[in-house]
Amino acid sequence: MNGRRLLLLGLLVLGGSAASAWELRDDSGQTVRFDAAPQRIVSLLPSLTETVCALGQCAKLVGVDRYSNFPQSVRALPQVGGGLDPQIEAIVALKPDLVLVSNSSPGAQRMRGLGLKLLALEPRNFADATRVVRLLAQVLAVDTAPGVVQAMERDMRAAGQAVPPLARGRSVYFEVNPGPYAASESSFIGETLAQLGLKNIVPASLGAFPKINPEMVVRAQPDVILVGDNEVDDLSKRPGWSTLAAIRAQRICVFDKQDSDTLVRPGPRMATGAMRVAQCLQRLYPATP
Repeated sequence: MNGRRLLLLGLLVLGGSAASAWELRDDSGQTVRFDAAPQRIVSLLPSLTETVCALGQCAKLVGVDRYSNFPQSVRALPQVGGGLDPQIEAIVALKPDLVLVSNSSPGAQRMRGLGLKLLALEPRNFADATRVVRLLAQVLAVDTAPGVVQAMERDMRAAGQAVPPLARGRSVYFEVNPGPYAASESSFIGETLAQLGLKNIVPASLGAFPKINPEMVVRAQPDVILVGDNEVDDLSKRPGWSTLAAIRAQRICVFDKQDSDTLVRPGPRMATGAMRVAQCLQRLYPATP
């Protein structure tokens, strides 16, 4: 557990009986007390929704944000807005004993004022994602975290091994949104690309997900472009982009919504996203017969 951000303060023994309450400090610095494992959970971040379910506790979710769509079962749950615009009245009506939010949730103060128990968690890289798995397992009083973490680590190694030799060291540009907004070296997506042996053309100095000048990509001439399927048709229309060798040679990894979700969420499926990148590189750089 990251001692700087999550400090387990200890179990409190009451009246000589078994430990019945404990506290932790969440990613926003708030100390949260638990008298028992929560049974009714609202999640306002897709990666946290997926983590709860990966731990085998999907049945405890009573509401989710509009973007939580995995596993399939959560799509039947009440949707209560998004992380940036939570429907607080709807959340209160669900009578949750825990609300999972991001560190930057604008409704956090109001929800706490209404008596809701909030736990703010915001994984920002692979290590953070595994930390959150372990933490939520503690909160939910389950012992499934080791298996989840081991699978994440195993699958990430497998993705790295699946990258063809000819693709290693190639420069890449990963677009997360029109604008264009890119994933830089300092983002969790950038971390994944580095683990696959790829070179990100967007430096960490620009921030995790900067809006970039399209001319930057023209100057960098990436070997491979990674983009969502709703954006790929417009790439060659951008000034100067029709000259990019990656576009002329169609060295483009295009991800549908399902695969994009695995790439842009720092949660249990990060390795699945990494494998999707590796599989695309296998098509672009096949082994020499």
